[in-house]
Amino acid sequence: MRVITFGTYDIFHVGHVNIIERARLHGDHLIVGVSSDKLNIAKKGRPPIYCEDDRQHIIRSMRCVDEVFLEESLELKADYIKYYNADILVMGDDWQGKFDHLKDICQVIYLPRTPSVSTTEIIEVVKTKRL
Repeated sequence: MRVITFGTYDIFHVGHVNIIERARLHGDHLIVGVSSDKLNIAKKGRPPIYCEDDRQHIIRSMRCVDEVFLEESLELKADYIKYYNADILVMGDDWQGKFDHLKDICQVIYLPRTPSVSTTEIIEVVKTKRL
């Protein structure tokens, strides 16, 4: 079974590791789409801390990941699923229900996120930390 998942993976943390490793448990080939810098700005209103090339390199270095590609648009999820012949789409449960329309082309699984870990929260802590 071929599994596909997507994310920004900025300021890589244990929550990212957990969801990627758990996604892999659903198949024998894991494909990861990393949001482009341009897509991240559109989604979050800010550029990522690390550039798209560095973020792809980080994800590619994980032994459970077989393929990495740059995700250019949220609207192209179905195209990416078809192009990579994915059987299963895995996303964090913060996206619960948002990709159910893709159930006609693949199985859709929402996994619980790691509690108390988020890139946005880490960035806020770093910004407000006083030495």
